[in-house]
Amino acid sequence: MSASLRFLGAAGTVTGSRFFVETPHARVLVDCGLFQGRKPLRLRNWEPFPVDPGLLDAVLLTHAHVDHCGFLPALLRAGFRGRVFATRGTAELARIVLPDSGRLHEEDALHANRGGYSKHAPALPLYTEEDGEEAASRIEPLAFGGDTEVAPGVRAGFSHAGHILGAGSITLTLAGPPERRIAFSGDLGRPEHPLLRPPAPAPAADWTLIESTYGDRSHDDPEVLEALAEAVSRTAGRGGVVVIPAFAVDRTEVVLFHLRALTEAGRIPPLPVFVDSPMALAALQVYRRALREGWDEVHPGLHGREDLLAPRQLEEVRDPRASRKLCKTAGPFIVVSASGMATGGRVLHHLAERLPDARNSVLLVGYQVPGTRGHRLLSGERAIKMRGRYVPVRAEVRNLSAFSVHADADELLGWLRQGEGRPELVFTVHGEPDAAAALADRIDREVGLPAVVPRDGERVRL
Repeated sequence: MSASLRFLGAAGTVTGSRFFVETPHARVLVDCGLFQGRKPLRLRNWEPFPVDPGLLDAVLLTHAHVDHCGFLPALLRAGFRGRVFATRGTAELARIVLPDSGRLHEEDALHANRGGYSKHAPALPLYTEEDGEEAASRIEPLAFGGDTEVAPGVRAGFSHAGHILGAGSITLTLAGPPERRIAFSGDLGRPEHPLLRPPAPAPAADWTLIESTYGDRSHDDPEVLEALAEAVSRTAGRGGVVVIPAFAVDRTEVVLFHLRALTEAGRIPPLPVFVDSPMALAALQVYRRALREGWDEVHPGLHGREDLLAPRQLEEVRDPRASRKLCKTAGPFIVVSASGMATGGRVLHHLAERLPDARNSVLLVGYQVPGTRGHRLLSGERAIKMRGRYVPVRAEVRNLSAFSVHADADELLGWLRQGEGRPELVFTVHGEPDAAAALADRIDREVGLPAVVPRDGERVRL
């Protein structure tokens, strides 16, 4: 039996990152993410896992976003008993993300049962908050730059991916003879992330999987801060509220960093900034600690600068009652709330309250998976369905995608060009079909490396 790689997710779509590596002696899953977006994708989270979870030796996580780690509690419920590895930052953030994900699944089931809009009676959660806590407790932290045996004949090393705190590209070394290496980019960050070191160049490997979320476009960096400043100032002038749906991990921190800088520079008025997301506030504490303690992935020049994540009038909203009160409070102010694609969480209450009023604005600061409410807002839909009812959209909606902490097409090519060695083949994953195909074409033409877009479920011999 030869080693093989099977694409169980993030092939032809952005979410559901799951890559199965099998050797004569071991079975390893790289990433264990949730599918998000359109209903057919979300339903895949409920399907039996294509590989018997009880036969897996190990799971490795590139980072703590739910589309890369959020299926782990369900995998444990299905019988997985192996080991789980990630960096320290990912392990710390997963202790926040996974229980919160379970809680949201429980809340969604509860709302569906109360509202009667589920086809299932009763609606059940995919997993619970307790399941999320159990899954997070299983993660064993590994340092960047090491080389650790994670399963018989399989060693793993992490290099900086620069995407969020703890994010790492993973290189698996498969025992020979001959010894072979396969690299997984995970999600790659921007070279100019305001808080984190840039991604390390692509590691030497025989095969490389590279994300392609923005594989067909470039970020409009020079204009994004001006667009943010104009939108905030314009909304404040109307007496409105700025709602920023932001991923609880990293996007919230990046937004707070820039709001503080713009306020200090006098480019926006000094407005109250409310962070209304328990998960975002918990993640914010991890980021502040990373800055204070000088974690390895933090820019060396920012060690000790936790103040960078504290706008002048920052208000942390923890109590649900305070959140409900904020929904009814008159502007002007800014509210940052999860989730980033408006798929769940407290941001839904803010959107339901603010979208019908033209004085308000909604700023989308990251990638919006097709099928999500964020993508519907981005597409200009005039009514958005939430909690079983339609809400009219009269607020100003702006797309500020350059705030994304995903590398764009040019930066992805740069990651490959600067890498060590030349892989035999590159797979473009974690992107919509057009983006993945566009990046594969550019890799072939401009970098001179053969590149393909794998099919969902495809198995490749290594």
